[in-house]
Amino acid sequence: MKAQPAGTGLRRSDLLVTLVALLLLLAWDASGTDLTVMRSVGSRAGFEWRDIWFTRTLLHEGGRWLAWGLLLLLIVDAMRPLLAGPSRATRARWIGVLLAGVLLVPSIKRLSATSCPWDLAEFGGVARYVGHWQWGVVDGGPGHCFPSGHAVAAFAFFAIYFLWRDHRPTAARWWLVGVVLVGGAFGWAQLVRGAHYPSHTLWSVWLCWALCVAALAARRRPAAVLPGAG
Repeated sequence: MKAQPAGTGLRRSDLLVTLVALLLLLAWDASGTDLTVMRSVGSRAGFEWRDIWFTRTLLHEGGRWLAWGLLLLLIVDAMRPLLAGPSRATRARWIGVLLAGVLLVPSIKRLSATSCPWDLAEFGGVARYVGHWQWGVVDGGPGHCFPSGHAVAAFAFFAIYFLWRDHRPTAARWWLVGVVLVGGAFGWAQLVRGAHYPSHTLWSVWLCWALCVAALAARRRPAAVLPGAG
């Protein structure tokens, strides 16, 4: 039984990225730029990209199907590994982290009083703008819009980067790039549709990443790798 590659586990860079990203995100929130951005893509008539095929069907609904398809493939891989590398238990553990991210953001949304941009009066709705950190202040809309649940369909897959980065680092880095690009496309689609402010997507990014880092920190001992791992 082979030992795991050197460097497996939590790294200082993981914590640094998490902290710097949090500070930048808080700075974005404090800047009040969310509403400025939404005013650049919306008007009193609403958001013209809200219901077009490219944003609603391809990037929104299609993105969900893509995520479920990838998850199914990962479950198959955990049961019958397609590539040598982490143990089955480790693969299953990181699928658990992925699913925790999928559940975490919608759970926060249920508690949020923040309404979506398309619910604001200046975009044809009934609500007024209230920052998502103004707890207990209602905006007159339906709420339950912070953070972005759809973005999690991509960013929850940060977990797979952490699963593979010490076994197949090049492939893991490309996976990370892919997650960021696809998640960015999902976030952009929801922005131009009027479904979410930029910060809603950015907080989903940070939550999914921080959850993975927390999972690394919680790991007490390394797991074995499958025979034949390089």
